[in-house]
Amino acid sequence: MKRRAHATRENLGFLLAKAAQHWNELLAERFRNAGYPEVRASYGSLLIPLFEEDGLRLGELAARARLSKQTLTTMVRLLVRDGLATSAPDPADGRATRVYLTERSRSFRAVAEEVLAELDGLVRTRLSPTEVDRLKANLKGVMEL
Repeated sequence: MKRRAHATRENLGFLLAKAAQHWNELLAERFRNAGYPEVRASYGSLLIPLFEEDGLRLGELAARARLSKQTLTTMVRLLVRDGLATSAPDPADGRATRVYLTERSRSFRAVAEEVLAELDGLVRTRLSPTEVDRLKANLKGVMEL
């Protein structure tokens, strides 16, 4: 028998969405306090892959960010507008575009890592190391649905 998900605040989707919303609010507050008010939490979808490998092609960045190319294009425009990225034709293929971090976003990386470590620490005050590992594994599984 299939179990029905009830439309209440106990619904798993509601809880995931509200946890993500609160996490993003904490990020935004800390980024603003650190002197980076232009950095939106949603920018992490692009900045994290670019921190790992700068100069990604749009298609590869979309895949790593798990975003549609249309959404990615809009977000890249916002990053460029806010001085956090530049884009340029791929020297090997002029039809492709690569996205690069700016000096501002490269300096932001240390702030992002500090803030993420702080928030990770807050989670670890509520969950044991085993529970944190399980949570990460389960969130990755949910991402694959």
